[in-house]
Parts: sequence; structure tokens; C-alpha cells
Amino acid sequence: MSNVEANPAEFHCAAKTTAGPAVEVLTPRAVPLGGPRAMTVRRTLPQKARSLIGAWCFADHYGPDDVAIAGGMDVAPHPHTGLQTVSWLFSGEIEHRDSSGVHAMVRPGELNLMTGGHGICHSEVSTERTRMLHGVQLWVALPDGHRDAPRDFQHHVPDQVEVPGASMKVFLGELAGAASPVSTFSPLLGAEISLRPDATVELPVDPGFEHGVLVDDGTVAVHGTDVAPAELAYVGPGAATLRLTNRSSLPARLVLLGGVPFDEEIVMWWNFVGRGHDEIVRFRDAWNSESGQFGRVAGYTGEPHRLPAPELPNAVIKPRRNPAR
Repeated sequence: MSNVEANPAEFHCAAKTTAGPAVEVLTPRAVPLGGPRAMTVRRTLPQKARSLIGAWCFADHYGPDDVAIAGGMDVAPHPHTGLQTVSWLFSGEIEHRDSSGVHAMVRPGELNLMTGGHGICHSEVSTERTRMLHGVQLWVALPDGHRDAPRDFQHHVPDQVEVPGASMKVFLGELAGAASPVSTFSPLLGAEISLRPDATVELPVDPGFEHGVLVDDGTVAVHGTDVAPAELAYVGPGAATLRLTNRSSLPARLVLLGGVPFDEEIVMWWNFVGRGHDEIVRFRDAWNSESGQFGRVAGYTGEPHRLPAPELPNAVIKPRRNPAR
């Protein structure tokens, strides 16, 4: 998914290195994507309170949206650098096309991971079969040694794993005895978890990871702290288990993210992840000049045929860091 804000903010992100509270709740902000009938997403990463959770650097949560009213998703070809995109749906269907020649469908419970290291572009369009569109779009920052990785696309359908009080689909990393075969450039965890009514689940996790719990539906408590739908709870490194409680008599659903704290500073602007202002300027110029760095998407028929990069701010991008804990 593209970040198509008219005036995108710039971010200079760094890992947090000091201690913090057991649970930190991040509230989302609403971001409209596209024109007057476009969908609105709820963005929890990045923001002032936190820029990264592991290498996870961007999290949009959207729907459930009736596409007859909200207009669905139609994002024209747009570029990416220095990151991987992770698409995960709860309902609906999205047609993906990219400049590596991949034409694929994003469907509920199926992981689509695209690597846009040195440069890639892609389009995303909800299909005519879609009635309700509902899911998350996530980005992973690539470490410096791999940020020029070639274009790639991986697809995986994880099995559903049952544990007392919950079921889950592990799409990245390892959890509850399930492991994803999908390769990443830093240690990561990604899973959809459904909690049964009134259930409490304690999941063993890697204590070297920091974790984020993005609640989709229901009221979930993370180590006793309530987290509302669309909020993201952060738990710092050191926890060997995560305690998740469904506060209601109805099922609850969440997305669990995790990773080793990212020890590199990155600059995020529009759809680019880089290492400094000048590099972002070069990426923008290369995209707007239709450089071969990003390639071309075949088969997209919407308008415009590609998204132009917005104007850069009249200032050098300044550092943006996670606050001291």
C-alpha cells in the first residue's frame, strides 16, 4: 500500500535503548488514502510516541469497509525502497501487480511479502468480488547490509494452530510451535491471533524481542492493560511470555508483531526508507523522472497511471527518535 498523503511527514527513526513501562498503548490517527471516495486507514506506526517495533516501521489498519460506500482500494503504481511490505487481510481481495512481473491476489489468511530494497513499484486494487475490505498493511525496514536487496515476492498460507484459549496463524517467524518458511532480513514475528470469549492466554516469546499487539476486534488486555480496537500495545524486550486476555464474552482478534530492537537510524518519507535526506531526494528524483531503478507495472488500467511523488519539505529532514523510557 502507498502512503498517498498530500503532505507526508518526514521521520528519522532510531531504536530505543533505555528502559520503559511494561505496556505502552499507542493510539492511531486517521489517514485518508486517495480521492473523495477513498478508504481511510488507522495508522499506529510511525508516530511521535514510537517509530519502530523491531524492524516493523509502519502499520496501517483498515476496515471493515463496505466498498460500495467507501470506494475500496485503488492505489496506482508507486515506488518503495529499503523495505519489505507485508499484506494481511481479514476479508476482501486485493489484486497486486509489481515491477518484478508478479501478478498475485491478496486473500484473507494468506501472506504476501514484497521486497523493495534497491527499488520496486507496485499497484493495489480491490477486486470486483470484494464486498467488505478489512486488513492491515505493514512495512519492515531493511538493515543496512540488505537495503539494496533485489526485488522479490513471497507468498505463504500458514496453517491454523490451536492452543488453549486461542487459535493463531503465524505468517512470519515462530510462535506456539509453528514456524513460517518466509525469509526476512532481520529476526521478526508476525501472527494473527483469535482469542476465545473470556480467555486468558500466556504465550512464550523471545525475551530478546520487543512486541506490538495491534487489536482488530474486541477489548484485549495485554499484561492487564486494556487495549481498544485499532490501538497498538508495545511491550519492551525482556518479557519471556505475553499475557493476553479477552475481556468480553465474544471472540477477539489481534495481530502480534515482534522483532529484535532495530539498532540503525532510518529516514522515512512518503514510500521511501533511506539513511538521510539527500538519499531521499535522490529516490524522489529517480521516481519522478521514471528511472529504471523502480521498473514499471504492467496491466494497471486506472488513473493516474503512476503516483507522482509529493514535494519535499523546505528543510533538511531532522532526526525523530523514540522518547527516553
